[in-house]
Amino acid sequence: MDPVSLQLGTKNLWSLLVRLLSKDPQWLNAKVKFFLPKMDLSSRSKAEDATQGVMLQLNRLYTQGQATWQAFIHCVCMELDVPLDLEVPLLSTWGHGDGFPSQLETGEESQPESQLHHGLKRPHQSCGSSPRPKQCRKQQLELAKRYLQLLRSSAQQRYGSRTRRPGQPLAFHQAYIPPILQWSRATAPFNTQEGAILGDPKAEDGTEASILDLFNTKADKGPRVTVLLGKAGMGKTTLAHRLCQKWADGQLDRFQALFLFEFRQLNLITEFLTLPQLLFDLYLSPEAGPDLVFQYLEENAKGVLLIFDGLDQALHPHSSPEAPSPALALFSGLCKGILLPGCWVLATSRPGKLPDCLPTEAAMVHMWGFDRPRVEEYVGHFFSNQPWQEAALAELRENRHLQSMCAVPAVCQVTCLCLYHLLPSSSPGQSAALLPTVTQNYVQLVSTLGPRGHPLPESLLGLSEVALRGLETGKVIFSVGDIPPPMMAFGAALGLLTSFCICTGPGHQETGYAFTHLSLQEFFAALHLMASPEVDKNALAHYVTLSSRWVLRTKARLGLLDHLPTFLAGLASRACCPFLSHVAQRDEVWVGARQAEVMQALRKLATRRLTGPKVVALCHCVGETQEPELASLMAQSLPCHLSFHNFPLTYADLLDFEGCPLEPHCPEALAGCKQVENLSFKSRKCGDAFAEALSRSLPTMGSLKKLGLVGSKITAQGIGRLVQALPLCPQLEEVSFQDNQLKDGVLLNIVEVLLCLPRLQKLDLSRNSVSMSTLLCLTKVAITSPAVRMLQVREADLIFLLSPPTETAAELQGASDLQGNASQRKEAQSRSLALRLQQCQLRVHDVQELIAQLQEGPHLDKVDLSGNQLDNEGCRLMAEAAAQLDITRNLDLSDNGLSVDGVYGVLSAVSMCQTLAELHIRVGLEIVAEEFAQPGLGVCPSRAALRDGLMRQMPCELPPHSTRIRLTHCGLQAKHLAQLCRALGGSCRLSHLDFSGNALGDEGAAQLAQLLPGLGTLQSLNLSENGLSLDSVFILTQCFSTVQWLFHLEVNSESQHVVLRGDRRGRDQLAGGPLPEFPAGARFSAFDQRCIPRSICLRQCLLEPLSLTHLCETLEKCPGPLEVKLSCEVLSDQSLETLLNHLPRLPQLSLLQLSETRLSPRSPLMLADLFSLCPQVQKVDLRSLYHTTLRFRSSEEQKGEYCGLSANLLGDDGLQCLLECLPQLPISASLDLSHNSISVEGALCLVKTLPSCPRVREASVNLGSEQSFWIHFSRQEEAGKTLRLSQCSFRPEHVPRLATGLNQALRPTALTLTQCCLGLKQLTVLLSLVRWPVGVFNLRVEEPWVGKAGVLALLEVCTQASGNITEISIAEAQQQLCLQLEFPRQENPEAVALRLAHCDLGTHHNLLVWQLMETCARLRQLSLSQVNLCDTSSLLLQSLLRSLSELKTFRLTCSCVRSEGLVHLTSGLSHCLHLEELDLSNNQFGEEGTRVLMGVLEGKCWLKRLDLSHLPLGGSIVPMLTQRLRHMTLLQSLRAATSLEDLSHNQIGDTGAQLLAAVLPWLPELRKIDLSGNGIGPAGGVQLAESLSLCRHLEELMLGCNALGDATALGLAQGLPRHLRILHLPSSRLGPEGALSLSQALDGCPYVEEVGRGGLAGGAPDSDTLHPIPFSVPSLVSCDIDDHTAKPLAASLLLCPALEEILLSWNVLGDKAAAELARVLPQMGRLKRMDLEKNRITACGAWLLAEGLAQGSGIQVIRLWNNPIPPDTVRRLQRQEPRLDFAFFDKQPKAPWGT
Repeated sequence: MDPVSLQLGTKNLWSLLVRLLSKDPQWLNAKVKFFLPKMDLSSRSKAEDATQGVMLQLNRLYTQGQATWQAFIHCVCMELDVPLDLEVPLLSTWGHGDGFPSQLETGEESQPESQLHHGLKRPHQSCGSSPRPKQCRKQQLELAKRYLQLLRSSAQQRYGSRTRRPGQPLAFHQAYIPPILQWSRATAPFNTQEGAILGDPKAEDGTEASILDLFNTKADKGPRVTVLLGKAGMGKTTLAHRLCQKWADGQLDRFQALFLFEFRQLNLITEFLTLPQLLFDLYLSPEAGPDLVFQYLEENAKGVLLIFDGLDQALHPHSSPEAPSPALALFSGLCKGILLPGCWVLATSRPGKLPDCLPTEAAMVHMWGFDRPRVEEYVGHFFSNQPWQEAALAELRENRHLQSMCAVPAVCQVTCLCLYHLLPSSSPGQSAALLPTVTQNYVQLVSTLGPRGHPLPESLLGLSEVALRGLETGKVIFSVGDIPPPMMAFGAALGLLTSFCICTGPGHQETGYAFTHLSLQEFFAALHLMASPEVDKNALAHYVTLSSRWVLRTKARLGLLDHLPTFLAGLASRACCPFLSHVAQRDEVWVGARQAEVMQALRKLATRRLTGPKVVALCHCVGETQEPELASLMAQSLPCHLSFHNFPLTYADLLDFEGCPLEPHCPEALAGCKQVENLSFKSRKCGDAFAEALSRSLPTMGSLKKLGLVGSKITAQGIGRLVQALPLCPQLEEVSFQDNQLKDGVLLNIVEVLLCLPRLQKLDLSRNSVSMSTLLCLTKVAITSPAVRMLQVREADLIFLLSPPTETAAELQGASDLQGNASQRKEAQSRSLALRLQQCQLRVHDVQELIAQLQEGPHLDKVDLSGNQLDNEGCRLMAEAAAQLDITRNLDLSDNGLSVDGVYGVLSAVSMCQTLAELHIRVGLEIVAEEFAQPGLGVCPSRAALRDGLMRQMPCELPPHSTRIRLTHCGLQAKHLAQLCRALGGSCRLSHLDFSGNALGDEGAAQLAQLLPGLGTLQSLNLSENGLSLDSVFILTQCFSTVQWLFHLEVNSESQHVVLRGDRRGRDQLAGGPLPEFPAGARFSAFDQRCIPRSICLRQCLLEPLSLTHLCETLEKCPGPLEVKLSCEVLSDQSLETLLNHLPRLPQLSLLQLSETRLSPRSPLMLADLFSLCPQVQKVDLRSLYHTTLRFRSSEEQKGEYCGLSANLLGDDGLQCLLECLPQLPISASLDLSHNSISVEGALCLVKTLPSCPRVREASVNLGSEQSFWIHFSRQEEAGKTLRLSQCSFRPEHVPRLATGLNQALRPTALTLTQCCLGLKQLTVLLSLVRWPVGVFNLRVEEPWVGKAGVLALLEVCTQASGNITEISIAEAQQQLCLQLEFPRQENPEAVALRLAHCDLGTHHNLLVWQLMETCARLRQLSLSQVNLCDTSSLLLQSLLRSLSELKTFRLTCSCVRSEGLVHLTSGLSHCLHLEELDLSNNQFGEEGTRVLMGVLEGKCWLKRLDLSHLPLGGSIVPMLTQRLRHMTLLQSLRAATSLEDLSHNQIGDTGAQLLAAVLPWLPELRKIDLSGNGIGPAGGVQLAESLSLCRHLEELMLGCNALGDATALGLAQGLPRHLRILHLPSSRLGPEGALSLSQALDGCPYVEEVGRGGLAGGAPDSDTLHPIPFSVPSLVSCDIDDHTAKPLAASLLLCPALEEILLSWNVLGDKAAAELARVLPQMGRLKRMDLEKNRITACGAWLLAEGLAQGSGIQVIRLWNNPIPPDTVRRLQRQEPRLDFAFFDKQPKAPWGT
């Protein structure tokens, strides 16, 4: 027995295992090779018999270590038919860690060296460390020969067997099908080796390459480097091993030695590595003489091939060029020729950023996988000698999607394996249906390979956890300890794992394990995420990401998780739910929740705007889900155009191929694609074969609209094939053949054929070869072809733009010949053609031929001949022909060699052209451009009809169009002006004249000043860059009085900008451009009548005193009003004084502005003196020493001086100095001191100063972020002052100072303190310190604590007041406390007696009552709003109210009081017999509480105003109310309104109305009654109407929101009181009869101001109901009034002279109504406001309102919010007329201060 088995103590078990394995030696050999990849199985032959060989192999497995032995035991029990009585002891003894003796544990490093290298002996020293011995040449050759034979025999041993061995790709024994290989640009071979299969020695760039072509590059010297690029699964690793096999078989005889390395293994090496160590220690060691062998390899490097697989894995994310990995450093040395110069290097890599060490001449070969023939060939070989071969091919041919997936060789192999297991048990077509996605291919593979009787779910989850952990840590190679033994056995049994020997350094080797393909590891990682209960479902969305990089240029390395989202999406498919449920051992509900998380993440991505690569990735993910809803969602968000620059595409990525590597036969995959609309190719790889394939596919693409073939190598033959195919694509709209080196004949053929396509809109033939004769032929084609609307030729550009004729669908599908159609001929006569022939080297004789063609052609939209060689003669010929060629837009002759002498010729030629709109001549840059007026401009009849009433004097025909002539940079001098002006003066249409960039000088300016009146009415004159001085400016200023059209003069000395302009405020020049809704000639009379100010603007000018004197003297003669805007770097005090002294002599001056001009610190004092120096000064705004504005008033305007000193640096000290001078300042309006860094000290200084300023009426200070500080004055002494202090942050020590300042005021003062940090204690101190001899002091406090303190605490504050408190108002929601104090304090005798009765001061309550009685003895008003009265507070109020004998007003609104508190209040109020106003509205009282309050009304015979709105007055309460109302004979106002939200029992109804009607005759002084929303019908309404007729003093009647009906309206009409001012009957169900009767009755009410009757039952009122009535505020809101009622409405409004406000919002008024309203606006003298919100007024109507508003000076605002008016028009309208309000919030102008 073996000694090992004796040590184990398991002799019987060991014997049984040996006997079992002796029956299947081949299985044992395969497992030994899996776990010991380097073991030489030939050593078994040395054993005595088979049993000894089995024991030897078992000993070697056992000595590998515990993990290897356990995994092997699991393989035995899993894969072999082991009896149960043997399986149990095997797993219990050796299947777990406790069955392995520690004394025998050995690691990989303890293995004998002979086991590490196929049984070959290693030298005792590596060649990198041993010195080279001196040996003879013969010995060297002998050693090298033996090493080379050793290399080849080792390769033969590895690849010789037909069974799959470790290290070989999956199913390597299958026949090899070479994938498509394609040379990259500029790296194709000069010639190919003999035996090349697919390569063609004379093929064009981009041809397919054979395997042998890989070693036929252009590099003759230096390194020969080839890089094989391919996406994952394309077969790069398989090809690398295929090359090794071919070399081992002697087919690559040009190489003596071949070495294959994988970067995934080399990355594990971290120590320094030499090339001999790489070749000998890590690959295969020579038997002897390593130094001599390496020397031989160096001398014969041309015969050495080194293959590096997985170059993309060498670029770690954290690696840098300065410190590359040892393996990458060796690779760099090989590529650069530093190491082993002359050798061959082949590297494989996924597309991405490659290392910088690759030489520029390295050959790049793209691997494209399989096309359809290769897929069928692979499947045929896979199923060779199988009965299902034909069935498999049939399944493949019938399923196009399956063919597309099989384009990736790795997926093709998985598909074949699945079909191998599915076909025997499936009916035809059923197998392929089970493989709709790549993910489901893998699911089928795992499901079919699973062994029977094995716990598959646990094994799958375990292996998937290993996969995910590896991807997340960047690990693709695992050691034996990384994978648990059961999982290792499971992976080995199913062929999911592969093993190999890895070297982590010289002398350090171990066995590594990896998934057979990276995609398989990604699949298992996704499976773990979806099926493992340990993974939270909420974390799944973090893995659903899309690659965002263009991999060919910028991406450093493809991440290992890049394809994980695709498998997650595939597992989220409904078809995978049963599989996931089985793996997870959970129900499908649990699985469905996880799938839903992934689907939700994909939905979010589908709605985003994504780049091309992300779209491709998302398409694959969506396709994997098999969800039509998700695909539809993505299709809705898919952009129309996607570009994929530098992004490799395969058959599955057919979208847009600009700059992308393409396989020549790829267009075949497009055949029958009905959804593709845009197809473009840009690649030099596209040749005739490509064109031929494309021509076959194009006719089958029925939706194709755009086709691009750019930058190809297609010859005339290939283009001919395409041109023949394109007529079969009638739906094409755009075709591009750019940069294809096409010649003249081919181009003409293309144009003649393609212009006949019925829907073609653009044909691009740019960057091809075109001669002059061909160009003229093309222009003739463009002129004669009826569909061409533009031909654009510029240098290399050649583009046709077409407008296809309108035809029927039958014509589009039928004839392709469009000649001879009568409708087309008619269209050709009316069409317009644009011709752009720029930089085409046209000469005079070419132009003559072109003119002859154009004269026979259609109307010309634009002719551009710029950049040619026409010279003076050619330009003159074209200018003369312009009048005859019917050019509608412009003729451009720029850059054609025109000289100064040629200018006059061009001017003479165009002088008779009636359609000339603009002529631009610039001799310096040879610019000659002519623009022509477009015919057919006129007034829209519908809009003209709208303006008939407004523009009765507007001419019926528009004036002729204006002409703009620009003679810039022509070298014109003063001597040329007379002749030019004579030529220009003959044209009455000249509007804009530009002489900029010439040399006119001051002499020319003087001449122009004399000649301007003879040039007619210009709109602008540009004299910039003519060397003009300020003297010339003063001469031009005189033109304001001699030239009628001149309104503006703009001068900038620094930029030499001098422009004279006309009125820019006119309709046709507003905001720099014509307005869209009216023609240029239309003017409203208001604009002509308005006095438009003239302005002169001098910027960056040197303003000395003498110059300013000359300027002002000149301006004295200018008509007004006048605006002067000056800007210079510095304005001295002397200059400023000169300017100010001249201002009184400029009465027409309205504005003087000094902007961007630095003034001295003394200037504010000089400006302050201006008020006394110049009486017409209205406002001085000194924002800073760099910006000052002075406004002047006309004699008609009311005087009022304003001074603005905001945004300066006054501070508290400056403010104090200014306030000391405040009484002497001649300011009668306002003083603005905002933003001057003022603190609380400044505010206190203001309080102290105010008593000494009798004309100050109001001051407001806000020290918060707003930083405002305003003082408002009046012209005479004010009786009272108002002081508002906000956010002043008073501290306790400031309160006495505030009180001291207030005590100095001898007039009534109102003080408002808002958020000034004034607490309850400080307020108490302030009230106690304010003491006046006599007067009234009003105090308002707004602090957050007011809303929280409670009524009791606030009343306690009042006890400390020094004067009598006459008014108390508390509003907790508004956080306000308002008090009014009278001085001196006086006692009320009744209150003194009552106070003596409460002399018991033993409790705090009694003491507080006693103090309040003393302070509030003369209280006349008590208001409590939005308070919550507790029982203590109500009890205090009860005691206080009993003592208030002078109380006139009591208000308790919007508050909450308990029942007991209501009893207290009722008791207290019952003693207030002199109440005149009682307001109990909007409280939260129930019916019982209201009944209690009715007791308050007992005995209130002095009551004048009673408000019980929104109280429950139904039931028995109304009789109680009416009974008490009988005694209130002085009552003037009664309000008992409710809202729509109130319950029905809160309404009085008809019964209550009848009771009230009975009591109304007892109220003779009644002036106001409001019973809105009380459910009153006709029964109660009629009686109310009868009683109201007896209230002869009634002024306000509000009965809205009641169903009154016409009967009530008739009753009201019979007796409307004469003094009625306001009548509100909205939503009262009045019909036309009732409305008409009321309108007629209102004739007898001369004082009516406001009538509200919106919501009539009959809809919009007709002309009869709009009877003229003398009210001031008619409310016609939401009455459905439209344009049909507009005219009678406007007529009725004219008959109401007292109108102040018109409410017409929320109707359907349009532009016709706006025109009618605009017509009557000037005649409504008292109108202040009109509301037209939410109507249908457009920009046209708004402009009409603006024009009508111009004559209605008293109107303050017209509201136009939410009308269909564009935003840009809104902005222009508001600039024109600020009183038009388009905002959501009302911005009605506020009344000025003091009104």
